[in-house]
Amino acid sequence: MPGRLEGKVAVVTGGAGGIGRETVRRFAEEDARVCVVDLADEPGNEAADEIEGLYVHADVTDPDDVQRMYRETAERFGGIDVLFNNAGISPPDDDSILDTELEAWQRVQDVNLKSVYLCCKYGIPYLLERGGGSIINTASFVAVVGAATSQISYTASKGGVLALSRELGVEFARRGIRVN
Repeated sequence: MPGRLEGKVAVVTGGAGGIGRETVRRFAEEDARVCVVDLADEPGNEAADEIEGLYVHADVTDPDDVQRMYRETAERFGGIDVLFNNAGISPPDDDSILDTELEAWQRVQDVNLKSVYLCCKYGIPYLLERGGGSIINTASFVAVVGAATSQISYTASKGGVLALSRELGVEFARRGIRVN
């Protein structure tokens, strides 16, 4: 019996480890063709090799890298149907607002929120070319309830991801794109 994602192409950022790596496996089990995107080349290549997919080394905070990862995926697989924006960080220097330096704040915002913006901005046109698709943005419960141990930028970034996802869901639902 064919998988639920047979004939679909998915791009998974942060796909070399953790939630991303498990998602890469699951998508492949459901017969999707998958592009693994990460900065960690060895585990990224291993993840792609395991599923006979594509690995692209890309910094998802860089607009040129994001455009290139989608272009390479579409060239290899013929299009894109699923964006799984999963790359994220939670570094130890992201702490209480009283202790978190601006540089640490900005680094977390760039990786956790700006990357989702860039991946949607440059990925959605590929979904529209296929008549629709799905966007999955990794957020966190701390965006709703706050973190027990303060991580001010992480919490704010994930709140931004939730708001961005809601806005995109409203805007693109009529065009066949589901956003979660």
